[in-house]
Amino acid sequence: MKRKLFFGALFATFAFALALASVFVSEPAIKAQVEEKGRASDDQRLDRTDRDDSKLDKSAKIERYCPVNPTEEEVAAMEADFKAERSRQAESFAPEATGGVVNVYWHVINNGTSLGQGNIPSSQITEQINVLNTAYSPWGWTFHLVATDRTTNASWYTCSGGSCETQMKNALRQGSAADLNIYSNNMGGGLLGWATFPSSYASQPKMDGVVILFSSVPGGTAAPYNLGDTATHEIGHWMGLYHTFQGGCAKSATGGGDLVSDTNAERSPAYGCPVNRDSCSGPRFPGFDPITNFMDYTDDSCMNAFSKGQDGRMDAMFTAYRLGK
Repeated sequence: MKRKLFFGALFATFAFALALASVFVSEPAIKAQVEEKGRASDDQRLDRTDRDDSKLDKSAKIERYCPVNPTEEEVAAMEADFKAERSRQAESFAPEATGGVVNVYWHVINNGTSLGQGNIPSSQITEQINVLNTAYSPWGWTFHLVATDRTTNASWYTCSGGSCETQMKNALRQGSAADLNIYSNNMGGGLLGWATFPSSYASQPKMDGVVILFSSVPGGTAAPYNLGDTATHEIGHWMGLYHTFQGGCAKSATGGGDLVSDTNAERSPAYGCPVNRDSCSGPRFPGFDPITNFMDYTDDSCMNAFSKGQDGRMDAMFTAYRLGK
């Protein structure tokens, strides 16, 4: 839009003054924010505990959405902590995890005794564990169900984070950092699940775990997300993985994207199963989007793989934050 020179000059002067002020005002604020993230890089806000349940539409149409989407600053803080932890382990010659058996405590949160009220049967839980083992066992990880409990609680049944999550997990969580707690409920609002990152455990051990929509387990009604790979995806976060589209096309194994070198760059989440999708084009970004990767947003029937680089990251994260903790 064309503007008169007088007003253009006036606007430019004003903009320059604001920019100059920001150098002196916002830089210390930003530094303080990053330092705070570094001290509390496992802030559960990464995992939706600050969500206001009252504002959710419980009848919203389901489309894969996982709220574990840390900002660039949060990723930087977590990765700095991870690097420091790995350095400490190297100095102490601590053992390295290259797979193992993960004990699983399953917490069925229901609103009554029927399947439609979230009271999924043991057979579906067993099928879910089988799906997890199919996905993770090629990389040396297996999941062993050691206990299942059932709780009827209307508030926890529709919990999507916040105080109800804190109450639920404080009451029910079992085991150590190396043990996986899965909570199945009817979170609503179109959500399928969420998870905590490994670095969260040190400061908030009771919050550690994965929450999934009960109808996303094998045989559930949340089609096309009812083959069990919502749990596969969320446990990927619990093992330390980011989404394949983290950071968009800023692809680097050490400074951008999902920090895994062998997952192709991806500008945004993929839905359905868009074969040959190529959202990051050009010579810097060879190959199609990793739509079959468990850490994308595609349908369960489209997901079938982790990468070797993701396996290495899961091993390193488990070693740093879960092994023997």
